[in-house]
Order: sequence, then C-alpha cells, then structure tokens
Amino acid sequence: MSAFDFDLFVIGGGSGGVRAARMAAQRGARVALAETLGTDGLGGTCVNVGCIPKKIYSYAAHYHDGFEEARGYGWEQDSAPRLNWATLKTNRAKEISRLNGVYGNLLRGSGVTVFNGFARVDGEHAITLATLHADGSPGHQHFTAKNILIATGGTPHVPHFVGREHVITSNEIFDLESFPQRLLVVGGGYIACEFASIFNGLSAQVTQLYRGEQVLRGFDDEIRHFVAAEMTKSGVDLRLNAGVVDIHKTDDGLRVELEDGNVVMADSVLYATGRVPNVQGLGLDTVGVAQGGQNEVLVNAHYQTNVPSIYAVGDVTNRVQLTPVALGEAMVVVDQLFGPAAGKAPRSMGYDFIPTAVFTHPNIGTVGYSEAAAREKFGQVTIFRSEFKALRHTLSGSTERTLMKLVVDTATDRVVGLHMVGAEAGEIVQGFAVAMKAGATKAVFDSTIGIHPTAAEEFVTMREPTRN
Repeated sequence: MSAFDFDLFVIGGGSGGVRAARMAAQRGARVALAETLGTDGLGGTCVNVGCIPKKIYSYAAHYHDGFEEARGYGWEQDSAPRLNWATLKTNRAKEISRLNGVYGNLLRGSGVTVFNGFARVDGEHAITLATLHADGSPGHQHFTAKNILIATGGTPHVPHFVGREHVITSNEIFDLESFPQRLLVVGGGYIACEFASIFNGLSAQVTQLYRGEQVLRGFDDEIRHFVAAEMTKSGVDLRLNAGVVDIHKTDDGLRVELEDGNVVMADSVLYATGRVPNVQGLGLDTVGVAQGGQNEVLVNAHYQTNVPSIYAVGDVTNRVQLTPVALGEAMVVVDQLFGPAAGKAPRSMGYDFIPTAVFTHPNIGTVGYSEAAAREKFGQVTIFRSEFKALRHTLSGSTERTLMKLVVDTATDRVVGLHMVGAEAGEIVQGFAVAMKAGATKAVFDSTIGIHPTAAEEFVTMREPTRN
C-alpha cells in the first residue's frame, strides 16, 4: 500500500485540473480534486464566467443584428424586438449549471474523489483542506499525496485608483441585476473588446477606453486596425490613449473622470485590464515553489516546479491563457506521471501555431505569426490579403466587411500566419490550423479546391501577393 492518501491531488476544478484528474484516474491512479465552489463551480473560469457564457451572450447580441438584417431578405416585423435581460441571465445560468453537473459526473464516473473546499499546500506531499461543517462552522481536513497539481487558473486584475470599489470585472458582468444602458469598458485586450462588442450588440451605449495606441496588442497590426474600425462603425465609442482618473457614484450613475479632462457617465464600469495567476492563499511560498514577477508558478517542460512533487498547468503558469492549452498541458502531466494511454506516445506541448478566436463583432480568428513577428523570425515574407463584403450582406444592408490575410515565409513557401476578421472566423480558422500545424505551403493552399460560395474559400483563392 502507498504511504500517501492519493497518488495525485489536484487543486482547482477548471479545464486543466478536471482533465488531469479524470485522465489520471482512468489510468488507475488514486486521485482527489478540490474546488472551492464544489460541483457548483466545476469547469473553472471557462465554463462559469469565461468562454461559455461569453459566447452565449455573443450569440444573443448577434440576434439583434439579425433582426435588422432580415428585412433585406423580405422578413417583416410589426414591432422592434426587445431584450429581456432577466430571461437571458436565467437561461444562461441553467446551461452553466448543467455543464457543472456534467463535469462532476465525469469526475466521479472516473473514480475521482471531489472535495468542496479551499486547498492549500502545507508540504511537498501535504494538503490542508478548509471546509465548512453542516452548522456553518469552519473545519479542516489533512491529506497526503505523492504528487500535487496546481490548476487554480487566473483572476481579473483591477489597478488601485480612487473609485475602484465601484467597478466590476468579467466575473460579475454576466449577472448584473439590471441591464447597463450605459457601459464603460476599460481595457484593450480581447476580453475588453469582446464585452464592448457584445453589450453594444445587446443595445447598450458602450464607451471603451484604452491607454495604448491601438487595441489587441500582440495581434497582427492590420487585424487590430480593421476590427477597431468595424467596432467603431457598429457603434462602440472607442477612445485610444485614454485612461481613468477617478470614479464617483452620483444620483445619475457613475461619474468617470478621464485623463484628458472629459467625463463619461455610466451605469456600470467594466475593468478588463488583464488577469493574474490565482495563487493567493495556496501556501506555495511555505514549501518554496518558485514564482515569477506576477506570482506565476514557474515550471519546466513537463510542468514540474522546482519542488519535484508539485506540478502546475494552465493560467496559473501565465504562459498562454487559453482553455485548450490548459487541456494539452494537463495531458502532458498525466503522461509524465502515469504513462501514456495504451498504444500512444507520451504527449508534448508546442506553443507555435495555436489557433485562437476573439468574439468581437465581427469575430477574429487567427493562427501563427503576425506579419511583424514573421518578418522578425523569418526575414522575407510574402503577404496575401483580401477585403470584401460577405455575400450575406449583399441584401442585409449591413456595412460590415471581412478581412482575410496570409503570411508566407518566402524562402520555404510555408504559410506561417493566417488571420481573419469576419463572421464565424473561429470556425473557419480551426480547420486551417490543422494544415498549418502540418506545415502546409502556399502551393498546397493554391491547389486546394474551395467550397463555393463561402468566405473560407478566399484563403485558397488568393493568388496575387499584396506586398513582399
């Protein structure tokens, strides 16, 4: 018998933690998982206050445009449609609750012991679980594990300033008591841009502030400028090189004074100014787990910390903050600790050519290098670019346009960057990501027959470079 209570103790019930726990248990390991919110919060940020509810609200926002665009196709409406905010919230909550249950069933069906409580590391192989008794009094349980996996994800970061207590984050935006007719969004990353687009689509008056020169730093520059223009055209009041001085509550809402002296009145102020690793209270410092400048857990190629029995995956390591990345990292850990699945080679994780989508309106889909990054890495590159009005909008009356772009390493002809702004960009780019991961060249793209009429076919019909 093992000297430990468990072979693996996972702290955090998000995507990475659940995947690691479930797969390790399926390979015969004795596994426990602790989640502060218990089965009510299984799935982590993605399921509860991230990807899933965000895309549900994005769908809701697109219906508003769809009602208007339907007129061009002959659909007549006697009255303007109206959003019932309470219904949207209720239906979203039901779906999230269903998903929480699915995660719980998957874990227990695999043999994982699930704990509802806050776990902290008390030694290289020791965990203390803080729980509540039936009468509400606090209690503690102590466990030992051969290995510990930290998968606690990230949490929104709000800087300190006068009026900070009046703002909300992406954790609270989904369940505001009343719909914010006037929403101020502070930030320029994908979360800020997504919520600005979503609530603009839901009919709020949205102002977005960003201190930088252009939103979506790190994305291809053409994509950044193009989507900013499309968002502005659709009604978002996007103000660049702008910041907040202070926020005060008044009878007319929140009074937000800006650095340029202007004032914005808002019903809600959403701060989407980045996320930080969620490590507070985990006790990592007590066992000497090395952390970086933002308190991220430092790991090696196998996601092992400097304390050999402790591993970490996902946003808590502050590498690539994407749910599928956390899932992939979790599988590397499981293979490392318990061996690969029968007939399979041990997993490895690469960070090149990770596809991602941004649910702005219109959507962004991207995989590979931006033009600037490709020029720095490969030297000479060839750019193919196409901008057009999608077929759908020839009758809809919408002025929305689509941008598609390929970045090709001139020396090898390999497509090293693929970027799109337009409807269903994420769905389209996912398929092309497989080809790019396999090393597809521009010649392969050119020889591929397109599906007509679709927007996606543009990626295999762009023949003339726009620049070298």
